[in-house]
Amino acid sequence: MNSPLSKLDSNLYIGLMSGTSLDGVDGVLVELPQDGGAMRMLASAYQAFSAALRLDAMALQQTGDNEIFREAMLANTLAEHYAACVAELLRQVPGLTPQQVRAVAAHGQTIRHRPELGFTRQTNNPALLAELCGIDVVADLRSRDVAAGGQGAPLVPAFHRALFGVAGQCRVVVNIGGISNISILHADGHTTGFDTGPGNVLMDAWIARHQAKAYDANGEWAAQGQVDAGLLASLCDEEFLRQLPPKSTGRDLFRPDWLQQKLAAFSSVSAVDIQATLCAFTAVTLADAISRHAADVSAVYVCGGGAYNASLMRQLAQQLQQRACDASVESTAALGVSPSHVEALAFAWLAQRFTLRQPGNLPEVTGARGLRILGALYPA
Repeated sequence: MNSPLSKLDSNLYIGLMSGTSLDGVDGVLVELPQDGGAMRMLASAYQAFSAALRLDAMALQQTGDNEIFREAMLANTLAEHYAACVAELLRQVPGLTPQQVRAVAAHGQTIRHRPELGFTRQTNNPALLAELCGIDVVADLRSRDVAAGGQGAPLVPAFHRALFGVAGQCRVVVNIGGISNISILHADGHTTGFDTGPGNVLMDAWIARHQAKAYDANGEWAAQGQVDAGLLASLCDEEFLRQLPPKSTGRDLFRPDWLQQKLAAFSSVSAVDIQATLCAFTAVTLADAISRHAADVSAVYVCGGGAYNASLMRQLAQQLQQRACDASVESTAALGVSPSHVEALAFAWLAQRFTLRQPGNLPEVTGARGLRILGALYPA
């Protein structure tokens, strides 16, 4: 940095994202000019979650004893991980001080998502994070949209339009984290999007159970199995998949006991074939959603952890071809943005929208009654 910046003049933002995969937190430090000029990413960092933290977070996905205490302790631990990620981002830019960063966006860790009941819960301690990193923190980014009758998710389509949209071309940006969602950047300039179903969440749970691994690296285990057509049909027989958007989902629905109920009638299917079928399930639900709602798509760009699963990427392309959808399938790296950074960048962008008092949601995506400024401020 050549000269000190005042916080109010700064265009520097940090975005932090820990998603439903529960593997860790991705962070980015990015310059976002207020005049809408090109963003410039200055640093990226990753803080892995321990096995104990992952178990604590997953345990809070369902009711249990002493929940308030356990959530508070998890929130404190998460804030410490977020602060360590912020410190690493700052370390990568010589001379940069916390006072020169306008805000940190800290999404928190979703443990319950029930917009149909009027709430969504992201565990976080943004006050502690502001204390630890010395930077204003923008948090609680979903609840205002839910209060306005929306799903509170997905929130990334507006950013996808700003970053990846091209006039006259229909593009689909697919985010495959624990849950999958799509942003449809229509050729006429409007944007739609919704959660399509599971991403990695069921595959991760299955391989953890049978091979004690956090995820199926490159989809190699799934590639060794065969898709069971009957099981795949049973998995696809789920009311959420038939619902029209706006819609969103999470571990509240696609959880291990949901899978066990589906597997009850398929006891003869081997573990590896189940993994192959779960991979196909994610690909099929994505392809169905894209072909149904973006039939004129010319290019599909994938971000999130699923972009690194070669088996899943291959199956997604095949499923689209089977639906006469003539679109290329690539990761967002083809557009110059790492698949690992897209969501963190989106939340940095949402922090900027908050500081400028500009809306961050798209009612046509979430179903909210109108545009809303998203987030709550925790000053340093």
